[in-house]
Amino acid sequence: MTIYKNQSPWGTPPGSGGSGGSGGNGGGFRRGPTPPNLDEAIKKLQDTINKFTGSSAGGKKPIILGLIILVVIWALSGLYRVLPDEQGVVLRFGKFVNTTQPGLNYHLPFPIESVLTPKVTKVNRMDIGFRSERDSGFGQGGGVADVPEESLMLTGDENIVNIDFSVFWVIKDAGNFLFKIQDPEGTVKAAAETAMREVIARSDIQPILTEGRAVIERDTQDIIQGILDEYESGVQITQVQTQKADPPDQVIDAFRDVQAARADMERSKNEAEAYANDVIPRARGEAAKILQAAEAYKKEVVAKAEGEASRFLSIYAEYAKAKDVTQERMYLETMEQVLADINKIIIDKDSGSGVVPYLPLQELKSGAN
Repeated sequence: MTIYKNQSPWGTPPGSGGSGGSGGNGGGFRRGPTPPNLDEAIKKLQDTINKFTGSSAGGKKPIILGLIILVVIWALSGLYRVLPDEQGVVLRFGKFVNTTQPGLNYHLPFPIESVLTPKVTKVNRMDIGFRSERDSGFGQGGGVADVPEESLMLTGDENIVNIDFSVFWVIKDAGNFLFKIQDPEGTVKAAAETAMREVIARSDIQPILTEGRAVIERDTQDIIQGILDEYESGVQITQVQTQKADPPDQVIDAFRDVQAARADMERSKNEAEAYANDVIPRARGEAAKILQAAEAYKKEVVAKAEGEASRFLSIYAEYAKAKDVTQERMYLETMEQVLADINKIIIDKDSGSGVVPYLPLQELKSGAN
C-alpha cells in the first residue's frame, strides 16, 4: 500500500524518514510508517524500569515501585484548594466531618473523604409576595407578577395590606447550611413570610404605608435571624427590603380618597397651628406690655405717695418745733401760690389820715412798664 505525500495517517511530517520510507528529498511517493507494536512498548517500559531499579526483567521490584507510585499519586489527590469566597466542607464516607477555610487544604483521598466548596460570600435574594421576570426566566425586563397568597396580610387594626418584600442572605456556616436543613431556600422563604406576618399583625396600617417601613424591616430581619439560628441553618440575613406596601387592589381607590382627606385634614391642622403660633405670641407680648406698664405706674404712684408722705412728715417735724412761725410761713407760701397770677389791690384799714389806704399794685406795675 502506498500513500501520497502530505497524507500520512500516522502524523509523520513530510520529508522525515520512517521505517520502510525512502528518506529522499524529492517529491513522489513514499511508504508510510507502520503502527507501533503494543508489546514492544510495554517491553521497553519494563526495560526502562529495570534499568532504573537495577533489577532483572522478571523481578518483583518494578511492581512494588509501581504500586508505591500509585499510592503516592492517590495520597496527593487529597490536596484541594478553597477559594476566598468559599468554605470547604469535608465528608467522610458521605458524613459531614468539619469545615475548612480558604487556602490549600488536605483531606483523605477518595473514596474515604470528599469535599464540597459552596460559595459563602455570594448574596442570595428571596422575593416574597411577587415574582419578577428574572426569577421566572422569561427575560431581563422589569415585569412583576403579584402572588396574593404571600403578599396579603392582616394588620393589627384589622385591615388588609398587600406587601411585597425581598430578603437578602449569605451562607455563614457551610456545614450547617448543607446538612442541618433539607431545603435551605424554602426554609428562608417560610421563615421570612412568618416573620413579616407577625410584625404586620402587631402594627397599624398607617405606619406600614408611610413612615414605619424601616421599623418593620428591622423587626422582621431580627425575627427571621432568630428562627434560622434556632434551626442551626448556617444562614445570615443581611437585609430585608420592602418593595411595595399598598391596600388590596379592590379597595385601593377608596383608600386613596381616604388618604387625600387625611392629607387635607393634616394641612388644615397645620395651618391652624401656624395661625395660633402667630397670634398667641403677639397676644402674650401685648399682655406682658400691659403688665409692665401697670407695674411701672404702680411704682410711680407709690413713689409719689411715699415722697409726699416724707415731705409731710418733714414739715410736721418743723411745725412741731415752732407752730406759729410755721403756720405763718405756710400761710404766706400758700397765698403766694394762690395770688401769684391774679390782680391784687392792697387796702390798709388801719392806716391813719396821713397814709394812703389804697395801693393799686397792678396800675403801678403797668405804669412802670
